[in-house]
Amino acid sequence: MSTPLQIAFLGCGFITRVHSRQLRTLRPDVACAYASRDAARAEAFRVRYGGFASYPDYASAMADPRVDAVVIAVPPRFHLELVLQSLAAGKHVVVEKPAFPRMEDYHAAAAARDAARRVVLVGENDHYKPLAVRLRRLLGEGVIGEMVFAHFTTIAKRLKTADDWRNDEAMAGGDAFFEEGIHWLHVAGSLGPRIAEVRGYRPSPPRGDSGQGDGGDRLEKSDGGDRRDKSDGPDRREKSGGADRREKSMMIAFRYDNGAVGSLYYSREIPSLFRGLRLSKLYGRGGVISFESNGVVLLARGRGLPRIIFPGFSDIRGYQAMYRDFQRAIRTGGVPEMSLERAMDDQRLMDQVYATL
Repeated sequence: MSTPLQIAFLGCGFITRVHSRQLRTLRPDVACAYASRDAARAEAFRVRYGGFASYPDYASAMADPRVDAVVIAVPPRFHLELVLQSLAAGKHVVVEKPAFPRMEDYHAAAAARDAARRVVLVGENDHYKPLAVRLRRLLGEGVIGEMVFAHFTTIAKRLKTADDWRNDEAMAGGDAFFEEGIHWLHVAGSLGPRIAEVRGYRPSPPRGDSGQGDGGDRLEKSDGGDRRDKSDGPDRREKSGGADRREKSMMIAFRYDNGAVGSLYYSREIPSLFRGLRLSKLYGRGGVISFESNGVVLLARGRGLPRIIFPGFSDIRGYQAMYRDFQRAIRTGGVPEMSLERAMDDQRLMDQVYATL
C-alpha cells in the first residue's frame, strides 16, 4: 500500500467542511489535518472528520514534517502570503479559487513554486466536475458540429449576512462575480474553444436601496470561511435584507477563438426555481446541447440519436477528481490540469471584464 498523502487545511470554515466531506471517499490514500487561529476549532474539525492532527496556528501545520501538502482555505486577501510561506516550508499547495486578486500575485506564486519544485493546484473544482468533462467530450466529438452560440445561466437568490467576509472587497478580492462567478467563467472557457475577448455589463443597483448595513467584525471571525452553512434556509437569508452590500449581478458577453459567441448570466439576488435550478445551452450548426447548470442532467441533440445523459452524481462537484489530479501531479512530478498558468488565463479574462464595465 502506498503512503497516504497527508494534507493540512489552513482555515476551518465552510469550504473546509466541503473539502473534508469529499476527501472521505479517498481514504486511505489521503489523510487530513486542520489548522486554525482557534485551537479548539481546529481540534473539533479533526475529531469530526477523523484527522491525524490539529494545530493552533498555520505556521505549526507548515512546520510539521508529516504534512506533505496544505490547502489554503482562507479569504483571498491572505492567499499569496500563505502560498509563499507554504512553498518555503517545502509543502505542495492547493489554493482556493479565486487564488489571487492581481496578476502579479500569480507570477510571484509561480516563481516560488518553481524555486521550491513543488506542485501548486488552483482549487477550481468546476473544471473537474462530470458535467464539464462530458461537455468537453461531446464538443470534441463534434456532436453539434460547429458551435455558434453558448449561453450559461447561474442565477439564484443567495444573500450573505452582514458579518460575512465576502462583503469586504479587500478580503474577497472583489464583488460577488469575482469571488464566485470566476468558476462559471472558467467553465465557459474550458470546453475546447477558448474565450478570445470578453466584456462585462453590470445592471443598475436596486432603486431606493443603498445596500449598506452594519458590516460587523468580519476580519477575525471568519477563519477562512463563512461559519454559517450556505445551505441554510431562505428565512435566515432573507432576514439579512440589505446586509449583503456586494454587487451581485453581472452579464458577460464573449467571443471564442473559433468564431462562436456566448453569454453568461450571473446573479445572487434573483429568485430561481428550487433555489438554484437553471438551464444553459450550447448551440451548433448540427445540434444543441441543453444542460442543467449544476450538472444534474443534459440533453444532446445532433449527430446520432438524441441522448439524455446524467454526467455523474457521486462526484457532481468535481472535488474528488481534483484531488486525484493533485496526487497524480505530486507522485509523477507532472503538472496539474488546474495549474497556476491555467488560472492566469481566467484572471486575464476577469481583468478584461472589469476593465470594460
